[in-house]
Amino acid sequence: MNKKLGLAVASALFAVATSANAGIVIPAGDWTVDIGGNVNSYYTHTNYSGNKASGLDNVNEVSTGLLPSALGIGAKTRQNDLDVAFQFTFFVGGGSNPGLGNTNLSGIGSAGGNNTLNIRQAFLTFGDKSWGTIKMGRDLGIFGSDAILSDMTLLGVGVGAGSSGSSTLGRIGSGYVYADWVGQIQYASPNWNGFSFNVGVREPWTNGATGHNKNDMGFEGKVGYDWGGDVSGKVWAGFITQKHDGNAVGFDSYTSRGYEIGGKTAVAGFGLVGYYYDGKGIDGQLGQETGGLQFLGGQETDDNGGYVQGTYTIPGVGTKLGLSYGESKSQSDVNGQFDIKNKSWIVGAYHPLTKSLNLVAEYTDQKVKDSDAPAGNDKFKARTIALGAILFF
Repeated sequence: MNKKLGLAVASALFAVATSANAGIVIPAGDWTVDIGGNVNSYYTHTNYSGNKASGLDNVNEVSTGLLPSALGIGAKTRQNDLDVAFQFTFFVGGGSNPGLGNTNLSGIGSAGGNNTLNIRQAFLTFGDKSWGTIKMGRDLGIFGSDAILSDMTLLGVGVGAGSSGSSTLGRIGSGYVYADWVGQIQYASPNWNGFSFNVGVREPWTNGATGHNKNDMGFEGKVGYDWGGDVSGKVWAGFITQKHDGNAVGFDSYTSRGYEIGGKTAVAGFGLVGYYYDGKGIDGQLGQETGGLQFLGGQETDDNGGYVQGTYTIPGVGTKLGLSYGESKSQSDVNGQFDIKNKSWIVGAYHPLTKSLNLVAEYTDQKVKDSDAPAGNDKFKARTIALGAILFF
């Protein structure tokens, strides 16, 4: 598939899945229009246990995985010595589950289920390779973006099955904080022999946390170095910060801030990824499947986590085998004391049946524990088998 497609998440998937696809490219006067996307679907069987999973039965579903099905439409041109482009991408789920947080309602789906169309990308860019690119609009955030784009479960499901709504979670909340799709103004530097950086100002965001105003803009950025050759790879470091103004009793003003560091390398079919983050008030662990949502909860929590991932592509066959472990921790001493660790093991096999179609098999073992919760309400476990396919066009 054409690497200029502009699908921020899918662009990473293309490198993982196949490099031989051809996008739908349409000349239109001075413009070149690019259309592409993916459709995916998985059968998942999730077994719940632990006292926090009380009342949840085993759940069977047919739904999309971490990456919702998507249709992207973009175009680019060269005008007045500037590269000008835009991108719209429409995402949708593939099931009728009522959505995250409603696991016990699985199977009550209808035509009005949670497969609502979601336009996660709507942005313009302009710039030149000599000085860089300006991006304005809604797109994947900077902090945590390399972590999710390096996650093998982008081709699959990961954690969060059984209550998936329009997507599952991959390693969100058990290895990294979700970069999410935010309104932003971003500058991306040129690539200087492998070195590059991005900085951005983003819309105020509290994810609806009670007792906080949305007054202060957020800021984030990263610097990275990538290299090619027989041993290729990339290293990066990033940050995020945003002030939150409390306006209710028990919700004081504070500043969320975090940093990240990561790296990945590939040689002779082997791939390795390592990632770590740390910060204050950047996570939103909820004590069950859902975690890793930016700023959720309105508290200056202590947050940290990371993941390691190893993959091997079988020569000739092309099947990629992967194993990863990750965990996220979030601790608070106010507004409902908690000390949550969300960890998971994931094993996956990703086979390119054709240059466009990949078959996927995964097993995920997730455990969540709140060390500050009363006895009998401190553990949640979910084990998921996922089988399905993802098609790129």
